[in-house]
Amino acid sequence: MKIGPRKVVSFEYKLSDESGQEFEASDDESMKFLFGRGQILLGLEDALKGHSEGDEVIVTLPPERAYGLYDENNRHRISSKHVAGNIKRKKPGEIISVNTPSGVRNARLIKAGKFNVDIDSNHPLAGKTLRFEMTVKQVRDASQEELDHGHAH
Repeated sequence: MKIGPRKVVSFEYKLSDESGQEFEASDDESMKFLFGRGQILLGLEDALKGHSEGDEVIVTLPPERAYGLYDENNRHRISSKHVAGNIKRKKPGEIISVNTPSGVRNARLIKAGKFNVDIDSNHPLAGKTLRFEMTVKQVRDASQEELDHGHAH
């Protein structure tokens, strides 16, 4: 069975950058998604389309097809009152939760001051060319319930 619309796909993966530094791996635990519903990076869906169970797929995605270019405009100084939790216990580089008008967002702490904090709301992998090594573990027809809900069960 080939990967395409109305299919549920399970795959294992390893994610690294151009230099080979590994960021993440599924560690024998498959990731599952409903094809065509935007649940994974579009570049990964494009690479997996037409493949079958057992196929190994390697794809390199430029930043524009992965997590975007790094944007200096996503660095902000905000009042520490907008940070969830105790900012004094956080260290630069840690991910913090920030209360915004559109809800809670994650950001990387750059620097914490007495009244303000400097944050970076770019995705941690923004600006990086990424290499995904994937093994397709299962391809099956989506159930009507999965199609109605828009995700794999």
